[in-house]
Amino acid sequence: MSKDIQKMIELAIDKYKDFHREGRLPTYIPALSEANPEDIGVYVSDIEGNNYYAGAYEKKFTIQSISKIITLALAIMDNGVEDVFSKVGFEPTGGSFNSILEMEKSDSPKPFNPMINAGAILVTSTIKGKSNAEKISRIVDFYRKLTGNAHLTMDNKVYTSEKETGHRNRAMTYYMKDAKIIQGDAEEILDLYFQQCSILVNCRDLARIANVFANDGVIAGTGEEVIPQNIVKKVRTLMVTCGMYDASGEFAVRVGLPAKSGVGGGIMALAPQKMGIGIYGPALEGKGNSVVGMKVLEELSKELNLSIF
Repeated sequence: MSKDIQKMIELAIDKYKDFHREGRLPTYIPALSEANPEDIGVYVSDIEGNNYYAGAYEKKFTIQSISKIITLALAIMDNGVEDVFSKVGFEPTGGSFNSILEMEKSDSPKPFNPMINAGAILVTSTIKGKSNAEKISRIVDFYRKLTGNAHLTMDNKVYTSEKETGHRNRAMTYYMKDAKIIQGDAEEILDLYFQQCSILVNCRDLARIANVFANDGVIAGTGEEVIPQNIVKKVRTLMVTCGMYDASGEFAVRVGLPAKSGVGGGIMALAPQKMGIGIYGPALEGKGNSVVGMKVLEELSKELNLSIF
């Protein structure tokens, strides 16, 4: 284990651990408000097989919007690039991740990109399977493959909490159904989306997923390609432009890494051909990103010269 990288992680955690006070736990999904705002964990997994970690890196939390990256890759593998992006766009919105207004203002009701909730729900609706049970099984199995963790499960309490309070997501889905850009039963699609967001992960799991995207879709150490390289490159680009909600532009300037955050407090980031990074810090800034996680990533990117820009 490199003492330099390990030390950097430990110092960054110590330096920014009190910044959780600048954020708040989310309350619109009630189960998420039960997290400990002081928790912070970091896990780095490089493509040569080295791992570095500190803090609450084993703490489990729900993947939430980070799932959008993985499900997008699976949807493209199921349907092809042209089919998926005939239904959802590539463009950043500048609006919040759960906004309906952007679709209403546009000449087309097609969601701007797969990283906002409307786009992610639409992408989820394209996953192949004869039933929701088969679809969620395929999604979970794909996550298990990417993480190397055969024991990934779903947090039923968070899933139920999201299902009972996800009124805005429900409104978006029915809006798209009315506009005839989403196919299938709206409630079944929502249920699948809520389930994928409720998958439990830890920092190690996120770092392993990020490592695959950093390594052009290949699992480090085995040489097995699990995501075609052309799909990886498209997803990485969307992570840069849209992955941190409407803070993506500032994050690109300050950190310069493809990344995706989730309101469960996780951030998954990667340095192409170098490493994957998983961070947990449940206190969020106003746009839905981990306050401490963003600070730590900025520090690591600067100290390790990771920025792609």
